[in-house]
Amino acid sequence: MIPCLRALTRIFCSFGKKEVSAISMDNRIGVIGIVIEDLSEINKVNDILHQYGNIIIGRMGVPYREKGVNVISLIVNGTTDEIGALSGKLGKIQGLNVKSALSKKSY
Repeated sequence: MIPCLRALTRIFCSFGKKEVSAISMDNRIGVIGIVIEDLSEINKVNDILHQYGNIIIGRMGVPYREKGVNVISLIVNGTTDEIGALSGKLGKIQGLNVKSALSKKSY
């Protein structure tokens, strides 16, 4: 594995004697849709959303009581790694269905 150091504006990776720098990833705007079918998992969802509060721009939650599910939509602004980590952690929780869509353009 190649050791990497991430600075605020650049990522520096050492390949032997050569040092290569690359501009860090730009932020993307996107939406994450969450369908919660197992209502006992709501506390886990809220804990994860709290951890990633710095990239969440807006949140709308709709309890669909007649069907026994909750639906949450998130508007996010972050790097693809941050957004992917958030949706990945949510997707690992049993009883959830998570989908995301990101802008092609960086902001």
